[in-house]
Amino acid sequence: GFHGTSHYYVANRAAEILGRPVEELKTVTCHLGNGSSITAVDGGQSVDTSLGYGTAEGVLMGTRSGNLDPSVMLYLMEKHGDVKTVSDIVHKKSGLQGVSGISSDLRDVEEAAEKGDERAKLAQEMLIYHVKKYIGSYAAAMGGIDVLVFTAGIGENGVSFREEVCRGLEFMGVKIDPAKNKVRGKEVIFSTPDSRVAVMVVPTDEEMVIARDTKRCCEAR
Repeated sequence: GFHGTSHYYVANRAAEILGRPVEELKTVTCHLGNGSSITAVDGGQSVDTSLGYGTAEGVLMGTRSGNLDPSVMLYLMEKHGDVKTVSDIVHKKSGLQGVSGISSDLRDVEEAAEKGDERAKLAQEMLIYHVKKYIGSYAAAMGGIDVLVFTAGIGENGVSFREEVCRGLEFMGVKIDPAKNKVRGKEVIFSTPDSRVAVMVVPTDEEMVIARDTKRCCEAR
Protein backbone atom coordinates (compact mmCIF):
# COMPACT_ATOMS: atom_id res chain seq x y z
CA GLY A 1 0.00 0.00 0.00
CA PHE A 2 0.97 3.67 0.30
CA HIS A 3 4.22 4.14 2.26
CA GLY A 4 4.91 0.45 1.58
CA THR A 5 8.64 0.98 1.08
CA SER A 6 8.83 2.85 4.39
CA HIS A 7 6.97 0.16 6.34
CA TYR A 8 9.10 -2.55 4.71
CA TYR A 9 12.33 -0.77 5.59
CA VAL A 10 11.55 0.05 9.22
CA ALA A 11 10.04 -3.36 10.02
CA ASN A 12 13.15 -5.12 8.72
CA ARG A 13 15.56 -2.58 10.22
CA ALA A 14 13.86 -2.92 13.62
CA ALA A 15 14.39 -6.68 13.47
CA GLU A 16 18.07 -6.13 12.61
CA ILE A 17 18.51 -3.76 15.56
CA LEU A 18 16.88 -6.29 17.89
CA GLY A 19 18.97 -9.12 16.46
CA ARG A 20 15.90 -11.21 15.70
CA PRO A 21 14.50 -12.63 12.44
CA VAL A 22 11.64 -10.47 11.17
CA GLU A 23 9.76 -13.73 10.51
CA GLU A 24 9.47 -14.26 14.28
CA LEU A 25 8.01 -10.84 15.07
CA LYS A 26 4.59 -9.24 15.22
CA THR A 27 5.28 -5.58 14.43
CA VAL A 28 3.18 -2.44 14.16
CA THR A 29 4.88 0.28 12.12
CA CYS A 30 3.66 3.88 12.40
CA HIS A 31 4.64 6.14 9.49
CA LEU A 32 3.46 9.49 10.82
CA GLY A 33 3.99 12.76 9.00
CA ASN A 34 1.85 15.16 6.99
CA GLY A 35 0.59 11.97 5.38
CA SER A 36 0.34 8.97 7.68
CA SER A 37 -0.28 5.25 7.66
CA ILE A 38 0.00 2.42 10.16
CA THR A 39 0.74 -1.17 9.16
CA ALA A 40 0.51 -4.56 10.84
CA VAL A 41 3.49 -6.75 9.89
CA ASP A 42 3.16 -10.37 10.98
CA GLY A 43 6.21 -12.53 10.38
CA GLY A 44 7.61 -10.08 7.86
CA GLN A 45 4.36 -9.92 5.85
CA SER A 46 2.05 -6.91 5.78
CA VAL A 47 -1.40 -8.10 6.82
CA ASP A 48 -3.22 -4.76 7.14
CA THR A 49 -2.60 -1.07 6.60
CA SER A 50 -4.60 2.03 7.46
CA LEU A 51 -4.60 3.69 4.03
CA GLY A 52 -7.07 2.18 1.59
CA TYR A 53 -8.11 2.91 -1.99
CA GLY A 54 -7.07 6.53 -1.61
CA THR A 55 -4.88 8.61 0.68
CA ALA A 56 -7.52 9.95 3.07
CA GLU A 57 -8.39 6.78 5.01
CA GLY A 58 -6.92 5.90 8.38
CA VAL A 59 -5.67 8.32 11.02
CA LEU A 60 -6.10 12.09 11.09
CA MET A 61 -3.38 13.69 8.93
CA GLY A 62 -2.05 17.15 8.18
CA THR A 63 -4.88 18.20 5.87
CA ARG A 64 -6.62 14.86 5.24
CA SER A 65 -9.61 13.68 7.21
CA GLY A 66 -8.78 10.11 8.09
CA ASN A 67 -11.70 7.69 8.52
CA LEU A 68 -15.15 9.15 7.93
CA ASP A 69 -18.63 7.72 8.23
CA PRO A 70 -19.88 7.29 4.62
CA SER A 71 -22.92 9.34 5.64
CA VAL A 72 -20.61 12.35 6.01
CA MET A 73 -19.67 12.07 2.34
CA LEU A 74 -23.34 11.87 1.36
CA TYR A 75 -24.05 14.98 3.44
CA LEU A 76 -21.15 16.89 1.87
CA MET A 77 -22.26 15.91 -1.64
CA GLU A 78 -25.82 17.01 -0.88
CA LYS A 79 -24.58 20.31 0.54
CA HIS A 80 -21.91 21.18 -2.03
CA GLY A 81 -23.09 19.24 -5.05
CA ASP A 82 -19.81 18.49 -6.78
CA VAL A 83 -17.02 15.98 -6.35
CA LYS A 84 -14.12 18.45 -6.60
CA THR A 85 -15.35 20.61 -3.72
CA VAL A 86 -15.91 17.58 -1.50
CA SER A 87 -12.51 16.15 -2.48
CA ASP A 88 -10.83 19.44 -1.57
CA ILE A 89 -12.55 19.42 1.83
CA VAL A 90 -11.53 15.83 2.58
CA HIS A 91 -7.97 16.06 1.24
CA LYS A 92 -6.93 19.69 1.73
CA LYS A 93 -9.11 21.29 4.41
CA SER A 94 -9.49 18.57 7.03
CA GLY A 95 -7.12 16.80 9.42
CA LEU A 96 -5.03 18.83 11.84
CA GLN A 97 -5.59 21.93 9.69
CA GLY A 98 -9.35 21.59 9.64
CA VAL A 99 -9.86 20.64 13.27
CA SER A 100 -7.39 23.12 14.77
CA GLY A 101 -8.06 25.95 12.33
CA ILE A 102 -4.38 26.81 12.78
CA SER A 103 -1.96 24.62 10.86
CA SER A 104 -1.32 21.23 9.29
CA ASP A 105 1.97 21.08 11.21
CA LEU A 106 1.70 19.22 14.53
CA ARG A 107 4.39 21.44 16.05
CA ASP A 108 2.21 24.53 15.53
CA VAL A 109 -0.83 22.69 16.84
CA GLU A 110 1.03 21.53 19.97
CA GLU A 111 2.28 25.07 20.61
CA ALA A 112 -1.24 26.47 20.34
CA ALA A 113 -2.60 23.70 22.57
CA GLU A 114 -0.04 24.55 25.25
CA LYS A 115 -1.34 28.14 25.17
CA GLY A 116 -4.87 26.90 25.79
CA ASP A 117 -6.39 26.83 22.31
CA GLU A 118 -9.28 24.36 22.58
CA ARG A 119 -9.45 23.45 18.89
CA ALA A 120 -5.72 22.77 18.86
CA LYS A 121 -6.11 20.54 21.93
CA LEU A 122 -8.91 18.65 20.20
CA ALA A 123 -6.83 18.10 17.04
CA GLN A 124 -3.90 16.87 19.12
CA GLU A 125 -6.08 14.50 21.15
CA MET A 126 -7.83 13.16 18.05
CA LEU A 127 -4.55 12.26 16.36
CA ILE A 128 -3.21 10.52 19.47
CA TYR A 129 -6.48 8.61 19.87
CA HIS A 130 -6.54 7.52 16.22
CA VAL A 131 -2.97 6.18 16.38
CA LYS A 132 -3.62 4.34 19.65
CA LYS A 133 -6.75 2.77 18.19
CA TYR A 134 -4.88 1.38 15.19
CA ILE A 135 -2.04 0.04 17.33
CA GLY A 136 -4.50 -1.75 19.58
CA SER A 137 -6.64 -3.14 16.76
CA TYR A 138 -3.62 -4.43 14.84
CA ALA A 139 -2.17 -6.05 17.94
CA ALA A 140 -5.52 -7.79 18.43
CA ALA A 141 -5.67 -8.87 14.78
CA MET A 142 -2.18 -10.39 14.95
CA GLY A 143 -2.77 -12.03 18.31
CA GLY A 144 -0.12 -9.92 20.01
CA ILE A 145 2.65 -7.42 19.40
CA ASP A 146 6.42 -7.69 19.82
CA VAL A 147 7.60 -4.44 18.28
CA LEU A 148 6.15 -0.93 17.92
CA VAL A 149 8.00 1.35 15.50
CA PHE A 150 7.65 5.10 14.95
CA THR A 151 8.98 6.71 11.76
CA ALA A 152 8.63 9.73 9.41
CA GLY A 153 8.45 13.39 10.44
CA ILE A 154 6.16 13.16 13.46
CA GLY A 155 7.15 9.61 14.36
CA GLU A 156 10.87 10.39 14.36
CA ASN A 157 10.74 13.82 16.01
CA GLY A 158 7.54 14.04 18.06
CA VAL A 159 8.88 13.32 21.54
CA SER A 160 5.80 14.32 23.53
CA PHE A 161 3.54 12.84 20.86
CA ARG A 162 5.20 9.41 21.11
CA GLU A 163 4.94 9.51 24.89
CA GLU A 164 1.23 10.32 24.75
CA VAL A 165 0.56 7.55 22.22
CA CYS A 166 2.30 5.00 24.46
CA ARG A 167 0.53 6.22 27.59
CA GLY A 168 -2.20 3.72 28.45
CA LEU A 169 -0.68 0.88 26.43
CA GLU A 170 0.86 -0.69 29.53
CA PHE A 171 -1.82 -3.41 29.45
CA MET A 172 -0.24 -4.58 26.16
CA GLY A 173 3.19 -4.75 27.77
CA VAL A 174 4.40 -1.34 26.61
CA LYS A 175 6.72 0.44 29.05
CA ILE A 176 8.79 3.40 27.90
CA ASP A 177 11.79 5.26 29.28
CA PRO A 178 11.02 9.02 29.00
CA ALA A 179 14.74 9.88 28.97
CA LYS A 180 15.48 7.59 26.03
CA ASN A 181 12.38 8.90 24.26
CA LYS A 182 13.91 12.39 24.02
CA VAL A 183 15.95 11.33 20.96
CA ARG A 184 14.90 12.96 17.69
CA GLY A 185 15.59 11.64 14.21
CA LYS A 186 17.86 8.77 15.29
CA GLU A 187 17.50 5.05 15.84
CA VAL A 188 16.62 4.32 19.45
CA ILE A 189 14.87 1.69 21.55
CA PHE A 190 13.01 3.79 24.11
CA SER A 191 11.16 1.00 25.89
CA THR A 192 12.40 -0.18 29.28
CA PRO A 193 14.38 -3.44 29.62
CA ASP A 194 11.35 -5.16 31.19
CA SER A 195 8.89 -4.00 28.52
CA ARG A 196 7.28 -6.95 26.72
CA VAL A 197 7.10 -4.79 23.59
CA ALA A 198 10.19 -3.21 22.04
CA VAL A 199 9.24 0.40 21.29
CA MET A 200 11.53 2.08 18.79
CA VAL A 201 12.26 5.03 16.55
CA VAL A 202 13.65 3.98 13.18
CA PRO A 203 14.24 6.78 10.64
CA THR A 204 12.87 5.61 7.33
CA ASP A 205 14.96 5.16 4.18
CA GLU A 206 12.60 4.59 1.27
CA GLU A 207 15.32 5.47 -1.25
CA MET A 208 17.41 2.56 0.00
CA VAL A 209 14.55 0.11 -0.54
CA ILE A 210 13.94 1.44 -4.06
CA ALA A 211 17.66 1.25 -4.87
CA ARG A 212 17.94 -2.33 -3.62
CA ASP A 213 14.82 -3.42 -5.50
CA THR A 214 16.07 -1.74 -8.69
CA LYS A 215 19.45 -3.45 -8.35
CA ARG A 216 17.77 -6.81 -7.81
CA CYS A 217 15.55 -6.35 -10.87
CA CYS A 218 18.51 -5.35 -13.05
CA GLU A 219 20.55 -8.33 -11.90
CA ALA A 220 17.68 -10.70 -12.66
CA ARG A 221 17.49 -9.65 -16.34
